[in-house]
Amino acid sequence: AVTLMTQYVVARPLYSEDAFADEHEKIHRHHKTLRHHVKQYFTCDLKRAKNAALSLLPFIGWMRIYQLKEWLLSDIVSGVSTGLVAVLQGLAYSLLASLPPWYGLFTLSHLFTVLTAFSLPTSPLSIHWAFPVLSLMVGAVVTRLVPDEGPPVNITGFEGLTSDEQRVMVAASVTFLMGIMQLAMGLLQVGFIVMYLSDTLVSGFTTAAAVHILVSQLKFVLGLVVPGLSGPLSIVYTLEKIFVQIEKTNVCDLVTSILIMGVVFIVKEINDRYKAKLPVPIPIEVIMTVIACGVSYAFNFQVIYKVDVVGRIPLGYESPMAPNMQIFGQTAVEAFPMAIVGFAVAFSVAKVYSVKHDYIIDGNQELIAFGASNIIGAAFKSFAASTALSRSAVQESTGGKTQIAGLLSALIVMVVTLAIGFLLEPLPKSVLGAVVIVNLKGMLMQIREVPHLWRRDRPDCVVWVVTCLASILLGLDLGLAVGLGIELLTVVFRAQFPRCSVLANITGTDIYKDRKDYMSIYEPEGVKIFRIPSPIFFANIDFFRGKLVEAVGFNPLRVLRKRNKALRTIRKLLKKGELQMTSVSSGVNWNSELPANIQVPRVDVHSLILDFSAVSFLDISALKGLKAALKELIRVEVEVYIVACDEYILEKLHSCKFFDDEVKSSMFFLTLHDAMLHILEKHPVNSENTKVCEKV
Repeated sequence: AVTLMTQYVVARPLYSEDAFADEHEKIHRHHKTLRHHVKQYFTCDLKRAKNAALSLLPFIGWMRIYQLKEWLLSDIVSGVSTGLVAVLQGLAYSLLASLPPWYGLFTLSHLFTVLTAFSLPTSPLSIHWAFPVLSLMVGAVVTRLVPDEGPPVNITGFEGLTSDEQRVMVAASVTFLMGIMQLAMGLLQVGFIVMYLSDTLVSGFTTAAAVHILVSQLKFVLGLVVPGLSGPLSIVYTLEKIFVQIEKTNVCDLVTSILIMGVVFIVKEINDRYKAKLPVPIPIEVIMTVIACGVSYAFNFQVIYKVDVVGRIPLGYESPMAPNMQIFGQTAVEAFPMAIVGFAVAFSVAKVYSVKHDYIIDGNQELIAFGASNIIGAAFKSFAASTALSRSAVQESTGGKTQIAGLLSALIVMVVTLAIGFLLEPLPKSVLGAVVIVNLKGMLMQIREVPHLWRRDRPDCVVWVVTCLASILLGLDLGLAVGLGIELLTVVFRAQFPRCSVLANITGTDIYKDRKDYMSIYEPEGVKIFRIPSPIFFANIDFFRGKLVEAVGFNPLRVLRKRNKALRTIRKLLKKGELQMTSVSSGVNWNSELPANIQVPRVDVHSLILDFSAVSFLDISALKGLKAALKELIRVEVEVYIVACDEYILEKLHSCKFFDDEVKSSMFFLTLHDAMLHILEKHPVNSENTKVCEKV
């Protein structure tokens, strides 16, 4: 057992007055210049060319290691299963986008789009697929420019087109613009932007999107004619229009929807519960679709019960179309959040499976992949697509290993588009609406996160609730902006008002923790240890100084002013002869009793340690404020030590001429314990106290 007092021999300042330059020269002699970085960036050799090719075309890498015997059969089974589900969901999500149903098949199966989505992503389980949230955002743009009631917006290129053709032009153009944005962000290497969308924000946003989707599908489930609306409070106006004509509900549509939702929900629960025992999930949506088509055709639902059906599905693909530049100007504000949301969702899904299957993904390459896919798809009248966890989960659960499964699923959709799409013409739209609603379960159940967030992290809970409510009431684009603003405010709030603490030594160790959290602690008399767990910058330097004053228990500036005033009083008394000096003294002992009833605030702290282990940077304003605070403490005879400071901060302090005759570089120590040993050496305490800090 050794006491803290006997360890002082190892405690020395991190830097002496003149050592920094020599130390800096030894350790930091070589700094790469901008010229060096540019030269390195543009240097090309065989290895870099090979890496660039594999980076731009990731499929080359995984095709080289493709295990034909082990993976091919699994990919075929997965591709067929996923493709059957894709047909139904493609039709359903077209309704969300306010487009004719068959355009969803174009989104999933066009040859050039499929090949692009096959070759460019870094995630083998990344599928270029219609995603309900994006489909709904496209639908909001479509209904704004081409409303159900009233004339469309005056746009060159709409002349001579039907309402459906105008809507297709709008959807394709906004998708093209979204793809350009994604491709540009990928090429500019700004994939990190998605990091500003936290899981909490995305959860609240997608929950609100699920509410919008649910409301948008009620008109199909109830068989009502409700015009599509967009903009703030559109969900309220839509509900109003639904309830106004609720007595006109088509009973056949309602019964069909309830039956479909009940059966699909039950079988999906069975799939989840017994997924370990089932070779492949039961494709209940496909089964119910086939049954619904057969029953609708046999009993002529469209004529007898006035049921709205999918109707004519033209065979084959339509000719390509150039985007409308005027629509670009009308939809740029909506296209950007669509690009961000599409990438955020796709990247989140890719991260889940990259961790699970141990492969590396590149966010910038994923941006390039989805941008290129959306650009090419839009040219062939597809609408915005991304990746959804549910479809990737289907592919993975059915044994899919690589993009081969995604390619085969697209081929299944292609067969339907080219040859057998007419078999789906009698399908009631209420069935599609019911399938969409059942598949919202996962997104709607995210609301269960709110109580957990409230207990664990209330600022995050506020982000979730505000994002969700704003997205529901104001629309998805404005709601996302509001949510992002609130999220950034919480970051600023956490950084501006961090939880500062006073530390103490844990008895018998060299560990220092918040004194409020422990009972068996040792605090040497006259020593304070203050910790700030955040960067120090212009916005929180005043907060830092205020908390520092609270920690030491006195305001050094006020004490200094009181002492100066007392000195002036003492000089006057000496000059008048009312006070006599009994001995020669180098200074005033301010903690002793002063003559003539002079009162000065007592300072019981002789040493202050600032723990900078969590301080990642200081700006110029913080440097000025910190230096002023240190000088105030030093002038009231408090020794200040800074510990665990990042070397780059030290370098910045020297380059900014932080040190002078009062604030010296010798105040820096490598560890908190070293500084404490140095203080105990300089200010010995009695043996009874040192025994408390005995270290085993």
